[in-house]
Amino acid sequence: MTASMATTGKADCGCGCGGASTRPSAFVRPRFFAGQLLTEDDLGLLVEYVTGKARLHNRTVSGPGVVCGLEVACDPCGGGSVVVHPGHALDCRGNDIVLACKEKVDVAALVREQRVSSVGVDCGDGCDDGERRYGLYVRYEELPVDPVAPYATEEPCPSPGCVPSRIREGVRFVVKCADTEDHRYNPGTRLLTSIGPLGAYDAVRARSTRFELYLDAMVVARAVGVRPIRFDAADAERYETSLRLLRQSGEGTPAPDVAAAMTEQVRGLASAVARYDTHDAAGQERIRGEFGGRLGDVAEARAVLGAVCDRVAAAKPEEVWPDEARRSLGLAVIAETRARVVPEEPGTDAPLEVRLLAQGTPVSDALHVEFRHDLVTIREWLLGRLDRAPGVADCSLRDLVRSTPLPRLLPAPEQEGDRRLTSTDLAQVEEAAARLTAALTRFVTDAACATLTPPCIDRTDTDVLLAHLELDGCDVLRVCSATREQVLPGGSAYGEWLPKLYRLRELAERLCCHPAAVYRPPTVPPEGAVPRPCVPGLLGPWRRTGDLETMWNLLLRPAPGETPPKPLHEQVYTVPSEVTDSLHELSVLRAQVRDLTDTVKTLHAQLDTAREQVGQVREQLPERLGERLDELESAPPPPAREKAEPAKPPARRARPSARTQKPRSGESS
Repeated sequence: MTASMATTGKADCGCGCGGASTRPSAFVRPRFFAGQLLTEDDLGLLVEYVTGKARLHNRTVSGPGVVCGLEVACDPCGGGSVVVHPGHALDCRGNDIVLACKEKVDVAALVREQRVSSVGVDCGDGCDDGERRYGLYVRYEELPVDPVAPYATEEPCPSPGCVPSRIREGVRFVVKCADTEDHRYNPGTRLLTSIGPLGAYDAVRARSTRFELYLDAMVVARAVGVRPIRFDAADAERYETSLRLLRQSGEGTPAPDVAAAMTEQVRGLASAVARYDTHDAAGQERIRGEFGGRLGDVAEARAVLGAVCDRVAAAKPEEVWPDEARRSLGLAVIAETRARVVPEEPGTDAPLEVRLLAQGTPVSDALHVEFRHDLVTIREWLLGRLDRAPGVADCSLRDLVRSTPLPRLLPAPEQEGDRRLTSTDLAQVEEAAARLTAALTRFVTDAACATLTPPCIDRTDTDVLLAHLELDGCDVLRVCSATREQVLPGGSAYGEWLPKLYRLRELAERLCCHPAAVYRPPTVPPEGAVPRPCVPGLLGPWRRTGDLETMWNLLLRPAPGETPPKPLHEQVYTVPSEVTDSLHELSVLRAQVRDLTDTVKTLHAQLDTAREQVGQVREQLPERLGERLDELESAPPPPAREKAEPAKPPARRARPSARTQKPRSGESS
């Protein structure tokens, strides 16, 4: 123990805030030596040290609850009394509550006492209240006893009369309403403290999962340029199956569930046709030679896709895809299939869009704009949670999120196909998405691993529940002791944590102490057709697997008989729609100002070039002509004519020109 710790006063709570605390900042014990003058302070300090250490162990190692005994039973004589058997309990301050003998407790009198203390008026025995439920609690009490007269001392203000020489530890029974404060440590509650409201997290996690499905496809589409995507047997099988199902889909506007299934088949067929379109004439001829019997007429497949897209587009998107994240993907499948695959002669002016569609991950104009907004949403959520999380062990995570460059926001397109996706646009989205999705995984992993360190819990209620009582008027009908807290090895506060401990630690060994997760892009061969699978399940349920997902389910899904995690209630600041629209308009104006600034810079550069050209022309003029120009520029204006010659037109000043100007109308040549 350091000297600074040893000098801490008894009144300090350990955090510099004053007042009482269940966890003192330091323990100080007396040191005795020969010839020492002992006072009541030295002996009192010894008592405080021993009792303080005992209470600390009771509170943190064992936790509050019933250790043994203290069974509550009905009184053999009936009425409004119960019998409490001997036993041992610990309260939340670490006090030992010991009942040495069986004791009869008058519950009706305790109810009346509780009513008087809460209302302030004695309204009678209250036996006409009907059936009520109460909790019977035991409370630790100290009673000063054995008074003695102290010897005379030199104290300026001695205690008058007798002073108690002993402290007797006892118990007191009280009744309160049945609802109690649940102080048990639930690791799911600790996780929600870091994650925040599950609704906001689920929205961010869905957008992150969507980026994870697209990242590899973005990297490949940008890396291959105009190279083809390999068409293999799996693509031929998908082409044949999807075309057959779409032909059998019927006519008219489909039902929402049918439209969702048809969109998935459209995605499968469109990706196969887009792969076919990435090849040149020789490559397409090779594909037809290898899979000709299964492909049939590609033009017919384009016509089927066009007709099916029109039917699906007639359905209501909100009913087809209730989930907003999947709705955007479904609309992108329809829009990109119409623009890139359905035409008889698909254009070659959008190689990135075609190669993204070939991998089953279409990016329409609207989805591109939404991706940029999603990056802002994920980054702001991460920064907000990093500021509110009780403790973050991933020290470089905050700097990673803050330093992630975000592409500028774009306004919603008025019509699909107005913009062309450039390699720079795709690189900006890809880089930010790779960093933020990895950061989100690291943050959730850090929050899950933090649940393995239970916090010290302070409670204000020192009463220990013994049983729940059901009363009919003043008579006790039923006693239930099954729901009271029992002291367990490691503490009753960790009772729900212990069954999961070994499984959580096994997962933590693989998750919490390994290098942080980073995105690893796929390897693209240096030449030839690029082998790439079609991303499966883009529009279906996104199944999350792995150790982190297993740990998440263990923490938040209660087992049979386990209490669910307490939901986190945070103050949510809702941004009005007017402010949101203004922010969107501000981003558009910023983009326009940026474009105007670039235009002005270009005009300045052109003006400087023109000035240089004028200077070069002046240097190339003959010397005599240059002198003549200087004379003309410095010549005084001609004198005015006299009034005696009004008929003669005034002479015109000669201009520095090599050509003779023609006279105006009414003038002689």
